Amino acid sequence: MNKITESFLKNRSYLLSLVLSILVALIIGGILMAVTGYNPFAAYGAMIKGVFGSLRVFGNTLAKMLTLCLTGLAMAICAKAGLFNVGGEGQLYFGGLAATMTGVCLQGAPPIIAVPLAFVSAAVVGGFYAWIPAVLKVKLRVSEVITTIMLNSVAIYVCTYLVNSNGPLATSDKGVLGGSDAVPEEFRFLHLISTSNLSTALIYSAVIAFLCWYLMQKTSIGLEMKVTGENERFSFFSGLPKDKLMIWSMVASGVICGLVGMFEVYGYQNRFQGTISNEFYYDGMLVAMIMNYNPIGIIIMSFFFAAIDIGAGAMEFSTGVAGEISDIIFAIIIFLMAAQNGILQAITKRTTQRKAREQMRKEGN
Repeated sequence: MNKITESFLKNRSYLLSLVLSILVALIIGGILMAVTGYNPFAAYGAMIKGVFGSLRVFGNTLAKMLTLCLTGLAMAICAKAGLFNVGGEGQLYFGGLAATMTGVCLQGAPPIIAVPLAFVSAAVVGGFYAWIPAVLKVKLRVSEVITTIMLNSVAIYVCTYLVNSNGPLATSDKGVLGGSDAVPEEFRFLHLISTSNLSTALIYSAVIAFLCWYLMQKTSIGLEMKVTGENERFSFFSGLPKDKLMIWSMVASGVICGLVGMFEVYGYQNRFQGTISNEFYYDGMLVAMIMNYNPIGIIIMSFFFAAIDIGAGAMEFSTGVAGEISDIIFAIIIFLMAAQNGILQAITKRTTQRKAREQMRKEGN
């Protein structure tokens, strides 16, 4: 019972710190607007309207949320087992390209065959590209941070070369630069809200999110991953298959990233382009780290980050406030959450000292 109470108080303290960090970031953002001659209330009002003002913009917010949520979960699932996958961008690129070329090559085939094969190709290629640094880490003790960063560059440059104007996979469609042939229309995801970016990828994303939550929170494998991530040495002497857990958690992370690449193509862009990702995985990493790799927290924070990002564009269009204000808000939240342990300790120390001085004064009287 004491452990449950301690865990609850710890989570409550962390959530309180997060809420305060968000409030402080929004206040500082408002002060910057006021100093530069803008009305912060009007600006934030335009931001809210840019998120909830119509079905179209709300659909775009949900579409952005899905990408952040899945990339955040991809980061969380390997971090639980003690690995740090920085290579999600590369896995996303290769997964998106594999799914695109599967669709293009199967043009004329029934969608019930082509689309599942595109899923499989994106998952297999993304998972394999994550398997490489995982094996190097487990077998040769090579830092997965370094290898995944390097593999990111390889994937992005290779994919960009393949679809650029002189590349072997470049389209012959006029007016398209740096892109592959389009995926046949009958293979693409249906749009849930017309004119928005939200597609039936929402359904697949919800299934993936549920499976990640269930795996990490409700299964013995999730517990073994947690033990391995928190104390690799202890897991080894406990007889847990730590090598397999680490490798397969990394593969699962790559599978999710590969599927994100497919969702971008089949749900929105319709063809693979060298600009398929605007550093989506790095944003997802931040979401995951801020929420301590908690799957429910990642889902919630993904919506907040998506709302700020989408709303910033509407705010700039309506009020003239630079959209970079959203980057400032994100940076402040990240800084405060990174420093929250030190801040809490300093506050606790000062509070304890103040109470001790008051007690000494009372005893002296």
